[in-house]
Amino acid sequence: MTKALIGAGCFWGIEEYYRKLNGVIDTKVGYSGGKAVKPTYEEVCTGKTEHVEVVQIKFDENMISFQQILNHFWKSHDPTQLNRQGLDVGRQYRSAIFYYSKEQHNDAMESKEQTQITFQRAIVTEIMPAQEFYLAEDYHQLYFFKRA
Repeated sequence: MTKALIGAGCFWGIEEYYRKLNGVIDTKVGYSGGKAVKPTYEEVCTGKTEHVEVVQIKFDENMISFQQILNHFWKSHDPTQLNRQGLDVGRQYRSAIFYYSKEQHNDAMESKEQTQITFQRAIVTEIMPAQEFYLAEDYHQLYFFKRA
């Protein structure tokens, strides 16, 4: 089992998108990329923690590759919007790929370059080493699934 960690706007919709993909074993929503330890949703929403709303994806590489995870990443949001996705505005909604290995880093960089060709505006997605993942509050987990 392999992990991916991405931010692509509000984590509720992104988690729902990924959890339905064949080969995805588990998804969790949380916060990463900031400076606060064990931040709460309310703290992240202030923008002062610098955390991103992220989805941690555990997947079976025999069924879905990291490159395919990235392909879905680019399709699931607008990577040209800086610090926002649609009506959700703030640094916590920025587009980000956190990598766990040199291979993931290389794949993410190459994928971003290839995807840029399909956009007129510049992709603003940040690509950075994976940092501590802080699990979001329980009511955020599987948010859309629980309300279906």
